[in-house]
Amino acid sequence: MTIESQTQEAGAELLARTRKVIAVHINYPSRAAQRGRTPQQPSYFLKPPSSLALGSAGNPGTVERPFGCELLGYEGEIALIIGKPARRVSLDEAWGHVAWVTASNDLGVYDLRYADKGSNVRSKGGDGFTPVGPQLIPAGAVDPAALRIRTWHNGDLVQDDTTEDLLFPFAQLVADLSQLLTLEEGDMILTGTPAGASVAQPGDVVEIEVTAGGYSSGRLATRVVEGTEPFADFGAQPRADDAQREEAYGSREAAGLEPAGEALSPELKKKLESVATATLSSQLRKRGLNNVSIDGLQGTRPDRRVVGLARTLRYVPNREDLFKTHGGGFNAQKRAIDSVNDGEIIVMEARGEKGTGTVGDVLALRAQVRGAAAIITDGGVRDYTAVAELDMPTYFSNPHPAVLGRRHIPWDTDITIACGGATVQPGDIIVADADGILVIPPALAEELADDCIEQEKEETFIFEMVKQGHSVDGLFPMNGDWKAKYREWAAGAEGGSGG
Repeated sequence: MTIESQTQEAGAELLARTRKVIAVHINYPSRAAQRGRTPQQPSYFLKPPSSLALGSAGNPGTVERPFGCELLGYEGEIALIIGKPARRVSLDEAWGHVAWVTASNDLGVYDLRYADKGSNVRSKGGDGFTPVGPQLIPAGAVDPAALRIRTWHNGDLVQDDTTEDLLFPFAQLVADLSQLLTLEEGDMILTGTPAGASVAQPGDVVEIEVTAGGYSSGRLATRVVEGTEPFADFGAQPRADDAQREEAYGSREAAGLEPAGEALSPELKKKLESVATATLSSQLRKRGLNNVSIDGLQGTRPDRRVVGLARTLRYVPNREDLFKTHGGGFNAQKRAIDSVNDGEIIVMEARGEKGTGTVGDVLALRAQVRGAAAIITDGGVRDYTAVAELDMPTYFSNPHPAVLGRRHIPWDTDITIACGGATVQPGDIIVADADGILVIPPALAEELADDCIEQEKEETFIFEMVKQGHSVDGLFPMNGDWKAKYREWAAGAEGGSGG
């Protein structure tokens, strides 16, 4: 039996039986590696049946990229179609409840991800956002661990993977879902996408095919068209930032963005970790940079020296009508926390407002889990005791019990901000220790680090000389005679360390 061999009316009848479309977030190891996180258990979201569209071989269907949206993402997936109800079924029984396998495209607009607290209702639920077909593969005739899925974007192969090493095999998905809800005849499970998913523009064609044991779903072809109807102002408006572009395209490079880690190589990071902020400050001052310290903050881990790249978040003063549109859902604060990458530092502009918290224990923990090196805010911190117990340092003005909305609206991410009297741009290098917090322009960092290492060698020599009883006159700073003695001392020290 195939969708293609049926009349259009019969095909529509097949989709009409679908009461639930359940999608898995991450299931392929290649996608987990790309996203930088591997879930321990499957997690799901729902797509409305009205998002379904019936595919036909050789005749691309169309999907509309909503007006004002930039990031229509496509994801080639294998869809399972339930053949008989499943409720509390075992792993051994689960595959027997699947009747058909076919291709699907889990389309969505990243411009609206912020709007629904991660539920994907609007971002993934649009009409036509779940094309399926064009043919059905009988589930009983194939090995669920031996399926292949491929995706072509304008004729170029961009996804090619198999189900051999899924994080969560298909039977597990069926059994797991059936623990709490009844999977009914016609329900569909979208089983995750491999690496290579990206963004389609108006005019592009995306094709997806599933093959197994001599069977094929045929190529599910979808052409993107541009929407013409703008969103009304009584609902969420599309908005995109570099964090969403990176997620949608799969990498900063694919999105045309500067590589996040280019400014801070492991070697440069090690150098900066080896020198004190006091030394860095003096070298910055020699270069005419006197306004690069974030002032007035305390830290939860004063024993730590932290080096990382800045990711920025800006709060604006609370205005009740604007808080309704920007304060709830997957707002700028949550987007910043949920997209921070390993070794990055979230820097928050809170205008020095101390009368409310700007981060609490749950979001601080989420930042730590994501690998953030630190959080820096010139506002208050809520749930201070729990935040202070985290391994990740947080720098803040003061503890305060009030929630964010008392004084702030989370407004924007990855823009130039002010924090503690200093201007901070995304990608600036932040160095923090017990002496303070500095913002280092990336272009100066390598030269600055080398000069700081040399300065600290000189200061070690000076300290030793003072310890031996020498006067600081002519020694601090060193005159010509002392510099000659220092070079001799440094040569001996380097020679000794090589043994």
